[in-house]
Amino acid sequence: MTSAAHVGSNLNAMEKLMSNGLNHLHVQDKHVFPLGDRPDMSQVCHSYTFPVIDLIDLDGLHRIKVVNDIRRACEEDGFFQIINHGVPETVMKSMMEIAKEFFEMPVEDRVCLYSEDPQQAVRVSTSFNGTEDEFFEWKDYLRHPCHPLEEIINSWPQKPALYREVAEKYCKEIRVLVLRLLAAISEALGQDSDYLNAIFGKHSQTLHVNYYPACPNPDLTFGVAPHSDAQGITVLMQGDVSGLQVLKDGKWVAVEPISNAFVVNVADQIQVVSNGRFKSAKHRAITNTTTARISIPTFYGPSLHTFIAPAASMVDKEHPALYRGNKFEEYMRASWSKGVKVEHFGSLQNRNQSVMNLCCTYLAFLIIRD
Repeated sequence: MTSAAHVGSNLNAMEKLMSNGLNHLHVQDKHVFPLGDRPDMSQVCHSYTFPVIDLIDLDGLHRIKVVNDIRRACEEDGFFQIINHGVPETVMKSMMEIAKEFFEMPVEDRVCLYSEDPQQAVRVSTSFNGTEDEFFEWKDYLRHPCHPLEEIINSWPQKPALYREVAEKYCKEIRVLVLRLLAAISEALGQDSDYLNAIFGKHSQTLHVNYYPACPNPDLTFGVAPHSDAQGITVLMQGDVSGLQVLKDGKWVAVEPISNAFVVNVADQIQVVSNGRFKSAKHRAITNTTTARISIPTFYGPSLHTFIAPAASMVDKEHPALYRGNKFEEYMRASWSKGVKVEHFGSLQNRNQSVMNLCCTYLAFLIIRD
């Protein structure tokens, strides 16, 4: 790329980023979702509380009780919060602070990482898929892989100066936590504790740092549009600013932050492995008028070439296979190609419509149809 072309590309990227100091001052047409698909804040439930699971005994005498608590949460909600999880508070706080510092740097220090290519491993971008989205989300994000750490850490942002050091500690702690959770979820499925670890192959671990500026009119747009997560499990540090909402029994429910807790949710691949027994619930992020919000999800799942299908023990005459198997790479390619669109599935004929109602665009890719 010539010097002039590079400068032009950077200027174009700066114009698109929400964190450029200008785009968040008013809601542009590209951020305005259709009338029937906008968040209706008056209909959000604040009275339901998703399970809060104490992991203090996960490796102790009461492991069976904790595993049963996780099983119920995976079956009934697909979402739960965890406390006494083992990740030091200092590591969590440092990660949130360095994330804030990243998005408070001059935009010129971020724009060099800008890309709209979903195959770009380390990138800064905006919305979901900048080349496919019909409606743009009210966010910027930094995304990069975390595993295997020694192979990719030198590709992470060089600014702020402490970013790599802080993020490395955080990603190591989250990996340890996720492996503990995968063992518990495996047992909750009636499998050996190493089951999910084994079928995920080499594993994928990706960190997202989401930045949602304050929005002049939150009723018009989304920080993140309704979706389910494509990977296996998500561990979210959502800070102290509310914004996450989960679809529960047809109603959007707010997930209020708990100090030093993580939000955990089942993602699509575990729903597939469980043959629909565990829920990959639809969720979204909304904005607010006064405070910028940062959330840091870690998406953990199979390696790209791993074949994922319902576990044999989850399929019998009474519980036929609901999903066809696929390579995780194919699944991710299908999800990224769709972008943020308004799609409806009422006309699809499925073997189990109730399962379909739990699924978003990406999981529909796998549904077995008559």
